[in-house]
Amino acid sequence: MDVMEAIKTRRSIGKFKDEKVPKELIEKVIEAATFAPNRYITEPWRFFVISGDGRRALSRLMEDIALDSGIDPNSEEGKKNIEKQKDKPFRAPVIIAVAAEVTEDKKVIRLEELGATYAAIQNMLLAAHSLGLSSYWKTGKACYSNKMKEFFGLKSKDEVLALIYLGYPDAKKAMVRRKSADSLTKWIESDI
Repeated sequence: MDVMEAIKTRRSIGKFKDEKVPKELIEKVIEAATFAPNRYITEPWRFFVISGDGRRALSRLMEDIALDSGIDPNSEEGKKNIEKQKDKPFRAPVIIAVAAEVTEDKKVIRLEELGATYAAIQNMLLAAHSLGLSSYWKTGKACYSNKMKEFFGLKSKDEVLALIYLGYPDAKKAMVRRKSADSLTKWIESDI
């Protein structure tokens, strides 16, 4: 699959088969991330692979974060929400948390570290697709919480930027209609 085909055909599919993903494929997905561009070659990305029973610890963390958000654990709605949060880590056989470990070097702009890590995430999604895997990029309040950072041993200046759910697709997703590149592009070819 060439890169343009991968870009145009990759879709976020959140329904996965309950089938183990070989470690070699996970390693290839992560390796692709490490080829993302990054200024000053800081390589700010860090990866945490959660699978098997490791998802139980993430489930407890998701429950804890949900309870901290002010959800009433005694209400029916609160109970449903907490169960939903606890179940999230079991939606896929593998979850790769991707974080930006931001350098303290004053010459490096923090936003560039985050941008480089986002580029690494895109590489991962495309690599997964090219390997026949489905990926789903999840974020949200839990992802960005301090408890999530602590769970992965990160410092307060660092950021968890993605929980990538990974596995074999158990559904197909139709192509989404996109705006044309032309409608989003302004060409500046002369002095303004």
